[in-house]
Amino acid sequence: ILSRCPSILSLLYTLFPEYDELYCKYCFVYGHDWAPTSGLEEGISQITSKNRISQQGLVWNFPLEITFKSTNPYGWPQIVISVYGPDIFGNDVVRGYGAVHLPFTSGRHKKNIPMFVPESSSHLQKFTSWLMGRHPEFTDPKVVAQGEGREVTRVRSQGFLTVTFNVVTKDLKKLGYNNAAAALQSTPGKPTQRRTPGHEQ
Repeated sequence: ILSRCPSILSLLYTLFPEYDELYCKYCFVYGHDWAPTSGLEEGISQITSKNRISQQGLVWNFPLEITFKSTNPYGWPQIVISVYGPDIFGNDVVRGYGAVHLPFTSGRHKKNIPMFVPESSSHLQKFTSWLMGRHPEFTDPKVVAQGEGREVTRVRSQGFLTVTFNVVTKDLKKLGYNNAAAALQSTPGKPTQRRTPGHEQ
């Protein structure tokens, strides 16, 4: 069995210069051959505010922990993060969506996730949504980690978010996969022939 055991202690840091009092929701998206064996597949963080003195952005320091197992690296798990905060009317609206694959190698990794928000298709709809306090958002945030239908979605970049992963992998070599950091780096002009997670032979 190919066992994926990420013990994730996430340090979430975000740069949204226009917003404050934000919280985030998270969920995982993975292939059919993957199954979580422990931990929570989705959750919600606390609300955090900017430091009035240093102005370094928003820090959640929200811990996550989950373990996956699989016999096939296809559909390697991704984490999808949605950031929410109040608008001028006090309604909770989405401030950013983002997704990233969990790291392939064991150890400590820091990932920067670009965030974006859906946009109204016209200026009239944009004004109406602002007036009604109903901003465009995805009914299912997992669509962020999928390609289907994304080409017709209008979005706008908005800030970024940093997540720190502490990852442990197990039994990859038993199935013929070498996920060592050196094996994942191809020498220029000499492409590697080794099987790496996320690629099927």
